Amino acid sequence: MSLVVLGLSGALTHDPSAAIYVDGELIAAAEEERFTRQKHAKNAMPLHAARYVLREANLKARDVDVVAFPFGKVSLFGKARWHYAKRHWYAPDRALDAIFNGNRHYRRNVKKVRELLVALGINWADIEFDAVEHHIAHASSSYHLSGFEGKTAILGIDGKGEYATTFFGYGENGHIHKIKEFYDPDSLGQLYASFTEYLGFEMLDGEYKVMGMAPYGNPDLYDLSRLVHFDGKEITVNTELVNTIGLRRYKEGRKGYYFSQKLIDWLGPRRQGDIADDPYIHYAAAMQKMYEDISLQLIDTYLGDILRETGRLVFAGGGALNVKLNQKILALPYVKEFFVQPAASDAGTAVGAASFASWKRGVTPAKMEHVFLGPRYSTEECIDACESHLGHPVYEKTGNIVERAAELLNAGNPVAWCQGRMEFGPRALGGRSILGSPSYGGIANKINEQIKFRERWRPFCPSVLDTVAKDMIQTDHPAPYMTITFEVSEEWKSRIPEVVHEDGTSRVQIVEESTNPRYHALLKEMERLNGNGAVLNTSMNRRGEPMVCSPTDALNMFFGSDLEYLVLEDLLVTKRK
Repeated sequence: MSLVVLGLSGALTHDPSAAIYVDGELIAAAEEERFTRQKHAKNAMPLHAARYVLREANLKARDVDVVAFPFGKVSLFGKARWHYAKRHWYAPDRALDAIFNGNRHYRRNVKKVRELLVALGINWADIEFDAVEHHIAHASSSYHLSGFEGKTAILGIDGKGEYATTFFGYGENGHIHKIKEFYDPDSLGQLYASFTEYLGFEMLDGEYKVMGMAPYGNPDLYDLSRLVHFDGKEITVNTELVNTIGLRRYKEGRKGYYFSQKLIDWLGPRRQGDIADDPYIHYAAAMQKMYEDISLQLIDTYLGDILRETGRLVFAGGGALNVKLNQKILALPYVKEFFVQPAASDAGTAVGAASFASWKRGVTPAKMEHVFLGPRYSTEECIDACESHLGHPVYEKTGNIVERAAELLNAGNPVAWCQGRMEFGPRALGGRSILGSPSYGGIANKINEQIKFRERWRPFCPSVLDTVAKDMIQTDHPAPYMTITFEVSEEWKSRIPEVVHEDGTSRVQIVEESTNPRYHALLKEMERLNGNGAVLNTSMNRRGEPMVCSPTDALNMFFGSDLEYLVLEDLLVTKRK
């Protein structure tokens, strides 16, 4: 008898996704936003994503044995609810609710899952429902999928799950052990997100922008330490300034923010517009440095002994998408092997809940080898999409699409590249990408302004051949998922300047032939043409939109931008003159 586990996320009203495990193998995973075209699919459940993963696994509703969901009950006799109540004394309705009705979010989630299963045709009486604690789901997504052997330190940083915000633990023989947790509102992830709002960006999206803005500023110009008290062991966020709720929230019209009027009084008005200017670049730099410094000290306090013993660390939660922090973690003398779950945000908890449920039932989840877990489309389906599209695209089917794409890139043209299965997680890794030649001057600005329609100062990342990566980033540590920045060697800084950030680093994706042969072939062809074996790679989407999924999505994006070339499987697509 095989074990089929359907993982569902969406517990915290954003980033719903679905994943399916069959006998410990992750067959498919996808975010709901890719199907509905609503960024983060807020307040939705993963109906379309769940239908897709079942279809991809060639399974019917009746084949599902377990449904795993990353949100559990929290006991009144633990610390979490009492800590929340004590720290939210200024909003007594919230504080009392935590004590007397502390599992209402759990009950609401179960109701939503049951309604979703009805829509999927899955009978509640026929399945086991596994409510996996949120941070355990994050932990499983990194630990069980890392492939690491032996005792492994586990780190989790995000906004919050049920009540927990930060997780320190270790894995051994498949078991996940807790060492320490922090609870809402004492959250490093939420602190960073609150400050993201103050800097004029949206939560869930803007954190990357704060990180990208930080290298333009001086972190020592402003002292932000009053935002959080840290004594080396505990963090206490100043809720008079950030991580605020209720009447303490700063408001503009009817919109409330997770920071207070007192923060405005202290630092000045909330940033507006797209310009990276003074003093906000310095605020961003100071926030990034504080986030790094506190995180590194906490790692040393709670995980240092394990890391000195084993050298292995895994990391998940939204905070794990901070690639600058990850660079600092990898540089720690006692970290030898470091795995960051590529879908580290809440979307990845569908995978984590399912992997944990599989392990709990005696089936060990397989190592994550790649994230090409979404839908794929044949060249014939791409032709059908072109034929029915209102833009009347011009397309040509060719047997040498790799060579044609490389020639266009080498001549200085951006090329949209839609190939194979869609990526799971926030990074485009050669499945749904916009590409450019990183040695061609001005290509980054062109893509930012004319195609992505985003801020000029946003950095781009390179995809590089595995054969040149060590020379470029001066380490042989694996980097297949764009989860860590690396210092770029002086020679390569001049060779690929369009993908080197202000501070001399780059968020590199190392491409191996085994996981993406056609993308690897494209990089080999670029190496033949210009000697570099690298491309500028950014996700195929416009500002405010999810990454494209289908050929029709790609065509819509193509005709809604100044892109001139789109590769859909074996098709080279252009616009009518």
